[in-house]
Amino acid sequence: MRRATSRNVHEHTFADYLRVERDSNTKHEFLDGEIYAMTGGTPLHARLPMTIAGLLYPQLRESDCRVFSTDLRVRVRATGMAAYPDATVVCGDLELDPEDDDTVTNPRVVIEVLSDSTEKFDRGLKLRHYQQIPTLGAVVLVAQRERRIEVCSREADGAWVTRSSGPGETAAIPAIDCVLPVDDVYR
Repeated sequence: MRRATSRNVHEHTFADYLRVERDSNTKHEFLDGEIYAMTGGTPLHARLPMTIAGLLYPQLRESDCRVFSTDLRVRVRATGMAAYPDATVVCGDLELDPEDDDTVTNPRVVIEVLSDSTEKFDRGLKLRHYQQIPTLGAVVLVAQRERRIEVCSREADGAWVTRSSGPGETAAIPAIDCVLPVDDVYR
């Protein structure tokens, strides 16, 4: 992410962030009072979430869960972070942020494709923010440099466990009772 504000730190409100979003052709994420412009990705980065959505759709067809593209903004109410996951699964009715009818607060699964510029953030701070969403059952981290999918799942006791799957394996997402065959994701 690239900082959209000047080098002088300014504490923006969520309302400030929403004004920037509405007046810009670029997507931004919001974290700790700062507004960050999102940079474009590689063709592989663009393809992986679409492939995953295509694999999840038939598995979710008979459920009350729906898969959404990166155009769906998610907000972590506990921390205020607003982000655009590469794909999101919401089960049941959409719960919208009280401050913005275009922002969802109840994802069941978020999917992030890891890039060289965002991997450390996605695995660290962003993951910790996501894990504070009460409805969230899993964060799926999809590598670009290798064929590897990690599923960070919330267990019944509230603990988070990460399972990694590589070539020839299948990544299970228990939170939505779905699987992602690694070879199919990267085919």
